[in-house]
Amino acid sequence: MQGAIARVCMVVAAAILNHPSLFPRENTTLPDQDKELMARMREHEERLEMEQAKLEKELSQLESKQEETGSEGGFSWYFWSVLSFVIFFTIEMCRVDLADAEIRPVEEEEVFPESGSITPRMMVLDKDILSNFCDKCNYTSAHENWRVREFVEGFADDLLESLRSVCDREADMEVGDFIGVGSMFESWKVCKPLTCDLIVPFSPPDPHSFQYHLWCSPSSDVPPDMLGCGKIKVAKFWESEEGCLCGSANLGEDMLCLLHGRNEVHKAGHSPDELLCSRNTHFLAKDQVMRWFQISVTKAWGRLSHKYDFEVTFRSLDAAGALKIRFRSGKVIVLNIIPVVQLHDTDAYFVSHFPSDCDSCPDPYWPLSLAVYERDLLKHFAKRLPQNSCHLHCLQIVTFLHRKQSGLTGKTGLTNYHFKTAVLHLLLSKKASAWGIESLQLRLQDVLSLMQRSLQEKRLNHVLIGNSKVPVDIHVPAMFRKAEPVNLFRSLVLQRELYAATLRHFQEMLRNASVLIQEYTPYLSNGGLHHSLDQSL
Repeated sequence: MQGAIARVCMVVAAAILNHPSLFPRENTTLPDQDKELMARMREHEERLEMEQAKLEKELSQLESKQEETGSEGGFSWYFWSVLSFVIFFTIEMCRVDLADAEIRPVEEEEVFPESGSITPRMMVLDKDILSNFCDKCNYTSAHENWRVREFVEGFADDLLESLRSVCDREADMEVGDFIGVGSMFESWKVCKPLTCDLIVPFSPPDPHSFQYHLWCSPSSDVPPDMLGCGKIKVAKFWESEEGCLCGSANLGEDMLCLLHGRNEVHKAGHSPDELLCSRNTHFLAKDQVMRWFQISVTKAWGRLSHKYDFEVTFRSLDAAGALKIRFRSGKVIVLNIIPVVQLHDTDAYFVSHFPSDCDSCPDPYWPLSLAVYERDLLKHFAKRLPQNSCHLHCLQIVTFLHRKQSGLTGKTGLTNYHFKTAVLHLLLSKKASAWGIESLQLRLQDVLSLMQRSLQEKRLNHVLIGNSKVPVDIHVPAMFRKAEPVNLFRSLVLQRELYAATLRHFQEMLRNASVLIQEYTPYLSNGGLHHSLDQSL
């Protein structure tokens, strides 16, 4: 009987150790290795069936012997059976924990079980075509993007300086220097027209200040559907904890505060509406801010237009600084100048709107942007990944496919920011050596698989909020490190039509991926490229 028990344990151990999800391999997606793996699994299955048949025969014999050996032998048999089950259960639980510890690609049948669907693992992309795509992206970035950034930075400096001159220094908001964020300043922009995103901090005039009510603060009154947002209260100097009492106390006409003159006390009489707040409240309103900023930008450009030989127009009345610059040659540059409020002395900013947002948060809730930290995180990886790594190429390819497919299927719940978030999650989960240029196709499949699983679960967590994997030297504030994760797909949970449209969009994007990339960089038999490629950007 002991020999039979030992054989049972060995069979259980062999089944566990040979389970394919216990020791996953990165390259199991390759067709040749899939065939070899399936063959080995069939051999294991046949051997296990033979062992099972032998065991059943021996167990039937043991049952008759156990009746003769008495209760002692029966107890021993049950003891070893329970022990084997406990060992099996423990190993299974450990394996589940290890699998959940890192982001794993979703299996094909988990997401789109309907017939005719396609998954990232089924995509077949020619390596030469992908290589040509990357070469063209590098060429575009090296020869054009740096000149566009240089022009935009110079133009933005002039425009903001002119804006400050048209503002009332005693009553208007004070405008700071711009900060470049987004794809153009992170070197993964590929589609035209070339777009530059600049955030411009502003602050209230003395003696006012901003007070912040974050969703993650202990006394927060931000509703659950506004996670990742906050409210900005316009407070007077003496209303803060260390403020002056001259505004709240009646000092009389003959009395004068030693800290503030009469003019400063008079300025304290601004009503909330004058300081761009929501009606009858002290909370800053995005609509008011964008209206003020748009009017100020229009006046500022009126003073500058004679200096430049190009046309500037507003692309959208709902976005304060959404500008389109058109040169006489026909070339177009899109410039998003976004008014923001800095959170204390951090690099986190409350943003009036995101350029890619389909639906903006209602007043008085301001979404929080950690774009500066994300830019620093990409720089952090650039120093540690292999030379000529493929992480930015993956981002360029998936955003290119998304843009091209959006032109066919229309509005969806996906944005470039979602794909950027997926890439950052994978960068935090995979070893640096996995991002060599030779692994481009595998990493591209990983990005799309992660997005597929996130769509199925309707959950894609913000990469910097509540994520312990973020390196400490990125200096993300502790309040965000310790906060609960924020779901970027929360809009898909309640909007069923938008969710269905997003799934269809993603499926079509996977189905058309090979054709879209080949049209962008058609690989010819002689290795050359068509000369008309720039027109397809």
